[in-house]
Amino acid sequence: MLDLSASHRLRVGRYSEHNRIYLLTTNTAGRRPIFKDFALGRLVVNQFRVAEGKGLANTLAWVVMPDHFHWLIELKSGSLGELMQRTKSLSTKAVNLSTGRDTSIWQSGFHDRALRREEDLVKLARYVVANPLRAGLVDKLGDYPLWDAIWV
Repeated sequence: MLDLSASHRLRVGRYSEHNRIYLLTTNTAGRRPIFKDFALGRLVVNQFRVAEGKGLANTLAWVVMPDHFHWLIELKSGSLGELMQRTKSLSTKAVNLSTGRDTSIWQSGFHDRALRREEDLVKLARYVVANPLRAGLVDKLGDYPLWDAIWV
């Protein structure tokens, strides 16, 4: 059974520090594999780029899986909550416009992990983008279309 009190404490204790590196993860509602459709996955990627263009975050690596995404960022302005709310809201609008539906795409909330500066960012980025390999979606990383990292 889910311990809601612990979950609540995590949300209350969330702290957004500018110029800090975070790994952000969120799931689709009901873990529906919406982004098996490459074109719909690209709509999420576009929102990563919009956030970067607005100076909210520097994107270091990302992968959009069929039912979730991982986004390694350096937070530049605003809060993590604002960044994720904006990204999820705008990607939902884009997906609904593309599909002609009017449904929720994302589960509420998200997971964040603040990284210490001494952590090996390249190693973490490789872990993020190798997610499709570990999930058995492809045999080679280059075969999966919805990922990128600044080191590649």
